[in-house]
Amino acid sequence: MAKTSTTTQGLRAAIERSGYYPALVAEAVEAAVGGDAIRSYLVHQETTFDQNEVRRHVTVLVLTGTRFIVSHTDEQAADDTSPTPYATTSTESVKLDRISSVVLSRVVANPEQYTPGTLPREVVLTIGWGAVSRIDLEPAACGDPNCDADHGYTGSSTADDLSLRVSEAGDGPETVRQALAFAQSLSEATADLSR
Repeated sequence: MAKTSTTTQGLRAAIERSGYYPALVAEAVEAAVGGDAIRSYLVHQETTFDQNEVRRHVTVLVLTGTRFIVSHTDEQAADDTSPTPYATTSTESVKLDRISSVVLSRVVANPEQYTPGTLPREVVLTIGWGAVSRIDLEPAACGDPNCDADHGYTGSSTADDLSLRVSEAGDGPETVRQALAFAQSLSEATADLSR
């Protein structure tokens, strides 16, 4: 990452604020970004509960002029393959022209009193680029309740490569603002490609 960029410095500061193995996460993101200028980013650290264990992970999304980069780091407890706890970091770089959908769902309290510009209670950002698809099938039926013919199947295919939930209560208002800004930047970048 270019060391002089204000956006790059902001990304590094956000990674450090997450407190989740910042040196490891920053190095993975830096390697994936390379020399590209960063247009927008989102750092999301999440804690989950798995039976009797607490697990943390962090997802970093970066938008450059030509790519969308996803970095994800998980920690794992000691197991049969490792006598000590360990972390796994992966990065994926996607050309912007491969992004097929950017979906932003907003949850607002008291919608009848909503004022434009009010921060949503939570947002869910879903981004699809064709790496992962989910197919939901169910038996097809006709309108006749006495019909026992085989009508085949009906269903839908959904691109579901990445879905990230950010809430004001769990992540803070600044992370919600950052998610909204990142979603807008990514939507604008993908729209620019279709012109």
